[in-house]
Amino acid sequence: DLLEARRAREISNIAIIRLEQAHPFPLSELRIEVEKYTNAREVAWCQEEPKNQGCWYQISYYLEKTLNSSQILSYVGREGSPSPAVGYYKLFVAQQQKMVNEALAVLN
Repeated sequence: DLLEARRAREISNIAIIRLEQAHPFPLSELRIEVEKYTNAREVAWCQEEPKNQGCWYQISYYLEKTLNSSQILSYVGREGSPSPAVGYYKLFVAQQQKMVNEALAVLN
């Protein structure tokens, strides 16, 4: 969704790096990718799962270690929830669109 929205809006100053595995954490590989974007002021972790159900809490420490001193890490995604899904398709779509808009706004 992020990639499609970035293309549709013709945004060229946002890079999207997809993390394929979280364990073992690919720290050196991610650091190499992030170092390609030394001018980036902010790096956002974006996940579809609620904040307490994705891997944000487990990997935020490692994500911080990949950044240089002038970069800021932020979280963009659904708030914590006792349920992995909202249960209503329209609400899911609205939350998904909000998340994509926030991610692109934070980084643009």
